[in-house]
Amino acid sequence: MLDAVASSIMRTTLDIDEDVLFATKELAAKEGKTAGKILSEFFRRALHAPEVGIGGSGAPHFQMKNGIPVLPSRGEVVTMEKIRRIMDEEGI
Repeated sequence: MLDAVASSIMRTTLDIDEDVLFATKELAAKEGKTAGKILSEFFRRALHAPEVGIGGSGAPHFQMKNGIPVLPSRGEVVTMEKIRRIMDEEGI
């Protein structure tokens, strides 16, 4: 059993920007996970996210569903409470 678990984990050395490493470690501590697990989950989500490209006009091009652009997931639920808080902070 231990061999099966160990074989699914790869060790490597990466050069990661300091701000990314800090945010990864902060999130790992908050969620009780390793930094490697956080990065693996992040990249797995990014690899399966809807494609966002730049159109001929230079504007972002999003996948459309029922005439509405589908934005990539940011891994969080946006509640009305959060929207109101941001609007208050921005003075909107």
